[in-house]
Amino acid sequence: MRFDLLSGKPLRIIAGVILLFNGFFPALWIVFTSLKTESELRVTPIHYLPTDPTLANYVRAFTNQPLLLYLFNSLFIAVCSTALTLFVATLAAYALARLRLRFRGLILSVIIAVSTFPLVTLLVPLFQMMRSLGLLNSYLALILPYTVLSVPVCTLVLVSFFDGIPRDLESAAMVDGCTRIGALFKIVVPLSAPGVFTAGILAFVNAWDEFLLALSLNSSPTFRTLPVGITLYQGEFTFPWPTISAALVVGIVPVAILIMIFQERVVSGLTTGGIKG
Repeated sequence: MRFDLLSGKPLRIIAGVILLFNGFFPALWIVFTSLKTESELRVTPIHYLPTDPTLANYVRAFTNQPLLLYLFNSLFIAVCSTALTLFVATLAAYALARLRLRFRGLILSVIIAVSTFPLVTLLVPLFQMMRSLGLLNSYLALILPYTVLSVPVCTLVLVSFFDGIPRDLESAAMVDGCTRIGALFKIVVPLSAPGVFTAGILAFVNAWDEFLLALSLNSSPTFRTLPVGITLYQGEFTFPWPTISAALVVGIVPVAILIMIFQERVVSGLTTGGIKG
């Protein structure tokens, strides 16, 4: 009799609980901390739930630092880089999926290799490039690098979807007078909607969370993004964790809403892309 330990329902339930705890506990801890006072945070033994919840930390998060400006900068940069990433990745993925390239496998291998480069190794060249172009302390200083960093992964995601779409659909569209680019954006892209949404979410989250380039390329307060701005709440000898946690919650909300809205499409894109790949 064949016995597969991993197929047991109890083990799957335990694994699910562990994953759920690992994913939600840090977020819940930040939310609870944002509702506590400084004195309650220092109480021993630890109170996991706030005994006297307060929203004063959220008020301080918006008044101690220009949090709305940081949110706008992060949102503008993330949206622009995501749109540019999807446009470039769509064209690249379509070329790899449809054109009979002689070194297609090698190109895909290079794309995978490039996507694994540590960001710190690219910091100095990117800084020198942006300085020579006069783009330091501007939105483009982050939009362009974020696009370059997200294109490889998004291209790989889209290639697997474009490969699964019959070529006859494009041929029929072109017979009716549609150009190849028109067939791409009117036929292929809509049919690959789960993959496009998945690639878009990956690019958006990458731009929204990035810290190192945002700190190095934009030193002007006018162009600071949310991850950099949150670090400014701490003083030389003080760490106002409740206020910092409130700012973190504000930063988590947009991404959480985005994931909730497109949850089904993202899950479909990840599973379908994994099966096809």
